[in-house]
Amino acid sequence: MALVIKQDVAAYRTLYERYKRAVLGLAYKILGDRAAAEEVMQETFWRIWDSAASFDTQRGSLPNWMFGIARNLSIDIVRRGQKIKMQALPDLHHDHVEATPHYQDDHDVADAAILLLRHKQVHIALTELPAEQRDVVEWIYFQGKTRRQIAQEMDIPFGTINTRAKLALDKLKRVLQAQGFED
Repeated sequence: MALVIKQDVAAYRTLYERYKRAVLGLAYKILGDRAAAEEVMQETFWRIWDSAASFDTQRGSLPNWMFGIARNLSIDIVRRGQKIKMQALPDLHHDHVEATPHYQDDHDVADAAILLLRHKQVHIALTELPAEQRDVVEWIYFQGKTRRQIAQEMDIPFGTINTRAKLALDKLKRVLQAQGFED
């Protein structure tokens, strides 16, 4: 990332190749639309390039920062029901990105294995939540709904949604920390 901050195109290309499928997968999971997910992926990497200097290792890891950008863009699209305005990248996106990851010879297998393990840990932790708490987490984080939207759509008091979300996140944190999950 230090090289990307210095506008090193080769380092940026490496970063893009390493994370493009994971970013696309996250956006697709939230949006359920391939074209919109590709737009989010492209906008995410444009913002990484354009705002690289704002990345701070003290505030979190690079993948967390990157996935946070993609998640927020995706949720914004869901909330507005519209597509984002794209900015052109400096001719770095030649590849057609698959919706499901395909591991190639140049793909970092260790990173892919760690990412898969983390996904499994989160999935297992989610299954340990009571159904009503798990539903709230899924509505917020995977469907991009606000707590107010959930309360209105499900006809559940807003305070109840807040309580379920807090309890769910507290339990998820405890379960994941017990599994050695650090992020």
